Amino acid sequence: MMIPDQYLSFFCFIFFSFFACFIMLLFGYLLGGRSYFQNTPNPFESGIISLGTARLHIPIKFSLVAILFVIFDVEALYLYTWSVCVRELGWMGFFSIVCFIFFLLITLFYIIQNNILEEIVLK
Repeated sequence: MMIPDQYLSFFCFIFFSFFACFIMLLFGYLLGGRSYFQNTPNPFESGIISLGTARLHIPIKFSLVAILFVIFDVEALYLYTWSVCVRELGWMGFFSIVCFIFFLLITLFYIIQNNILEEIVLK
């Protein structure tokens, strides 16, 4: 039984991908730096000894801003890719983007209804 060229090239790709990952991990293990301390005496960043603790209390508003940014930034990416190929998508693409924009408007109305934007600005 003959294996088609597409399958053979796919299996070669998978094999060499795993082989390259294995080689990178092996070289990292063999050539990487070693630490002989159980606990390093002084943690440092770029040769500078750190001061204080790394456990800081960060307000939740930073997470809310990040989530809102991701929601509406991804929207812009999807709308851009849709606008590039709008003629090829036809009516099915139009209705799918209408549903997408509808869900984003529901999200925006939810944010406005629960005063999330005001909580971020006022705190």
